[in-house]
Amino acid sequence: MKPSSINIKNKRASFDYELLDQYIAGIVLTGTEIKSIRLGKASLVDTFCYFANGELWVKNMHIAEYSYGSYNQHNPRRDRKLLLTKKELTKLWRATKDTGFTIVPSKLFISEKGLAKLVIYTAKGKKEYDKRETLKEKEDRRAMDRAFKK
Repeated sequence: MKPSSINIKNKRASFDYELLDQYIAGIVLTGTEIKSIRLGKASLVDTFCYFANGELWVKNMHIAEYSYGSYNQHNPRRDRKLLLTKKELTKLWRATKDTGFTIVPSKLFISEKGLAKLVIYTAKGKKEYDKRETLKEKEDRRAMDRAFKK
């Protein structure tokens, strides 16, 4: 199977959080959800992960209704279960018990096997001055690129 061009990103994640450990999780989806993702009709804005009954769930991930779907359409903002190994789940659970740490989804893509995968990070929230510093670094990088291209 050819690599998919579907690559949906959460751009606010790297701006609002200091991303630490990366994990790639599978997602439990219905038929109309995977079809919408393959059309690129998904959004990771304001998404976060939480634990319930020892399982990891993603909340607020928007997957638009499939336009050709019939009576059994999915709820666009329903909570979706993430699939990880038990070892990874315990590692994530321990990380979130520390104050200030959370689990943030940053990218949704289709794997080579045709499965939807979600890249999640353990993250620590940035302070306001850290955000300003990030913006300043980004502007400096742009200015250097412009000067270098001339």
